[in-house]
Amino acid sequence: MRTRYLACLSVAAICLAGCTGFWDPPSSSGGGSGSTTLTSGDFYVLNIATSQMVGLYVNAGTLTALPGSPYTLAAAPIAITVAPNNAFLYVSTAGGIFIYTVNTSTGQLTLANSGQPISTDPATAMQVDATNNWLVEGVSGAPTLFAIHVNSSTGLLVANTEETVVLPSITGQTPTLQQVAVSPDDTFVLVAMGSVGTATIPFNPNNANPFGTVGTIGVKNATGAALSVAFDPIPVGSTAPRLFYIGETVATSGSSNTGGLRAFNFSTTQEISGSPYAIGGLAPYSILPFSTGDFVYVVSRQTSSSQTGVIAGFSIVSANSAFALTALGSAFATGINPQAIVEDNTHAFVFAVNFGGTPDLNGYTLDTTHAGYLDQVITSATGTDPVQAGAMAALH
Repeated sequence: MRTRYLACLSVAAICLAGCTGFWDPPSSSGGGSGSTTLTSGDFYVLNIATSQMVGLYVNAGTLTALPGSPYTLAAAPIAITVAPNNAFLYVSTAGGIFIYTVNTSTGQLTLANSGQPISTDPATAMQVDATNNWLVEGVSGAPTLFAIHVNSSTGLLVANTEETVVLPSITGQTPTLQQVAVSPDDTFVLVAMGSVGTATIPFNPNNANPFGTVGTIGVKNATGAALSVAFDPIPVGSTAPRLFYIGETVATSGSSNTGGLRAFNFSTTQEISGSPYAIGGLAPYSILPFSTGDFVYVVSRQTSSSQTGVIAGFSIVSANSAFALTALGSAFATGINPQAIVEDNTHAFVFAVNFGGTPDLNGYTLDTTHAGYLDQVITSATGTDPVQAGAMAALH
């Protein structure tokens, strides 16, 4: 692991900055043997109520602030994304989208573009494509998806170029953009659009306008809504992902927790047998396909009986080009109203943030006995509560 400037990261210095309760001692749960001595990669959390961004990592089992953290934002934050090359990070706020350069040796961020937003859009969701040349983003309530052309080295605008595509609507309903995902092979974009369903958009980063003709995957149930989307990683020896996912409300039956995970074959765009899969909650806000391609996790913001959310996990198996998901034998605890889940770039940790706190942040390692199970090893505040931790992104 790389050298850290530990003098800048002392607990005392952070506490003097006013982060009461920030360093709760790590706790373990999940019935496994996850290690609390591992060191994670860097990740960043948006605290909406305090208009701050905090940079964090786990140092030998202890959650630690990165140099320069916390960062005061010009307006309440909404969304965050890191470019695949780790050179820059975007934060969407009520005042527009701001760009930070990333010091990959220390994790410290520097506000770029002379502190001015590169776009006035208060983007609800955004992602940088695999070439690091396009920032794909959209605004809730606006039936348009944008692709902002940026410099792959600096992240700054290229000649103020912005391309658009109009999202589809259905009779009596307009799209409400919830989440955006760009496929890792840079050929497709998915947009969760609430009750309208999910937009499927061909994508070519080499074209002046990278968007193709929009298609739609309707919701499974007429009263449901698409809230989240994600793509599998590209397997070793392949050029494209195997599956993509849509998280929907009212997608399953047989239980009061009717949220579901839908899984589709990437090459055929056909829903796989057995989909949708029950997730033990109502609102699938975030989907994490694990980097190994063996597991996928879904964060549900609440259950039918509680505002405390839950993480459902599934193993992925394939035979003769057919895929199937199998639920892990346990759900994994979160705090109140979890909203996002990420994997760190050491592939040893999974982190989730909770808008309602108790705690703001959960950190998990992979269980060494039960494949795919998550062992909780970190519970922590991310500032002086209540902070409403609403989004996060990790370095790749």
